[in-house]
Amino acid sequence: MENGKKSMAVLVGCNYPNTNNELHGCINDVLAMRDVLINRFGLDPSHIQLLTDAPAPGSSSSSSLVMPTGANIKKALDQMVDQAQPGDLLYFHYSGHGTRIPSLKPGHLFRQDEAIVPCDFNLITDMDFRQLVNRLPKGASFTILSDSCHSGGLIDKEKEQIGPNSLITADPKMQTSHKPKAISFESILQHLTSLTGINTTDIGTQLLECFGANASLKFRLPRLEFDNFLELLKPDDGILLSGCQANETSADMNPVESGGKAYGAFSNAVQLVLKEQSDQLISNRQVVMLARKVLEAQGFEQHPCLYCSDENADAAFLWQPESQS
Repeated sequence: MENGKKSMAVLVGCNYPNTNNELHGCINDVLAMRDVLINRFGLDPSHIQLLTDAPAPGSSSSSSLVMPTGANIKKALDQMVDQAQPGDLLYFHYSGHGTRIPSLKPGHLFRQDEAIVPCDFNLITDMDFRQLVNRLPKGASFTILSDSCHSGGLIDKEKEQIGPNSLITADPKMQTSHKPKAISFESILQHLTSLTGINTTDIGTQLLECFGANASLKFRLPRLEFDNFLELLKPDDGILLSGCQANETSADMNPVESGGKAYGAFSNAVQLVLKEQSDQLISNRQVVMLARKVLEAQGFEQHPCLYCSDENADAAFLWQPESQS
């Protein structure tokens, strides 16, 4: 961490235990990233907020859990942004399900927008992340690493630096089973309808009925304010490293071999890259490109992407110790 600057992080792992949507590696992902932040990047542990929907592996206590509901995640992110000062670095790591919802943007009738799926299904959308980035004080940066399906474009209107690529073929010899980190729009709608009893396919109506003022900004803004919000387009310090393209899925790995550790493929690839490059600075662009190579070598059909300003594409990923000379 550079002198005179502080770093803060919010880490969210959603395994959705005992549900049809259960994943296995998401909590492991954010616990491993917490270690990386502390040991490599020098973050103060007290500046890291951890939200998981089950105790850490090996721990039987759930009394200290902060559940990753939509309201709790947004509260943690809001607090982090509120505390930020010029020059500070903010980091959000999310490992869990993602989804796509019908776009409300004028002229985009058949387009879909991206969202993450907290444990209570109170979706956090690309517009919510745009609003957080817009609130940053000048000179502060906000890096989001989303290991979830359809995560490309998760900061609304952020410039694409590394985008779509040709698909690769998975290696059939991989000794692991994996599950895509996606919940379909139809499944989310069905779940919300069972809670509200309202017979409508309008996701905004369902979310507002369930969560009220805690629902996504996308569904709470009056139409005029919504249109004005969409006019905001400027270079900023939002940085998104997505686990895959907007139309792809990200893998949650549950090793077949006895004793194997479950993990998210993208989170694991990034951590391998940082370990291999531990003695030198590495840019956001390099992290994504090297993670793509790791995933391709492992046989995964997903392509991490990078969304940020031109300047931030080649800026160092988080703040890193100077190379030892």
